[in-house]
Amino acid sequence: MVTIGTFILSFGIYNFYYQNGITEGGVLGILLILKNMFGVEVSISNILIDGILILIGFKVLGKEFFGYTLFASFAFSVIYGILEKVGFLVTVNNDLMAAILGGASVGIGCAIIMNAGGASGGDDALAIVLSKLLRFRIGIIYLISDVSVLLLSLVYLPMRSMMYSIVAVVISGQVIDLLYKEKKKIPTETAVAGKVKENKLAA
Repeated sequence: MVTIGTFILSFGIYNFYYQNGITEGGVLGILLILKNMFGVEVSISNILIDGILILIGFKVLGKEFFGYTLFASFAFSVIYGILEKVGFLVTVNNDLMAAILGGASVGIGCAIIMNAGGASGGDDALAIVLSKLLRFRIGIIYLISDVSVLLLSLVYLPMRSMMYSIVAVVISGQVIDLLYKEKKKIPTETAVAGKVKENKLAA
């Protein structure tokens, strides 16, 4: 299930987000910034950044969750790399539709990974660690992280694309929230970590 979720996530990010100039918050947003500004392949930067963050959160996550998350991160790099070689499989010329489809794909993919017992990447691990150290609600940390990355994305994204990026982030968060509530098998701490983007820009 983690592999299926990772494929859907990778497919949405590459075919809808990257192709239409839509970005994300968190680690995904940073990967897209590096790709657009410096030409760094997402499949490479994801391994480096996620690897560091997952190691930082290892003691907090636990072995099982750590294993699933590490696998999801590795699978994302492999699948995204394959998609880059194959090229765009879907072409959406309407930016709003791309934001909607992309947000839905990211939300579904993350929710599948989450319900399987893992998370989509290392930003979840970092969010847990920071929430414990700083005693902030994890939703606040996600919000600060996503808004910061989206603002940084203005260095290469026009305001129009930024607005569609916000739409995509909100949709992905709502999809995750909807699908995740149907599963209660994930341990509490893992579940909190796995709510990738649940509170993103929901205010």
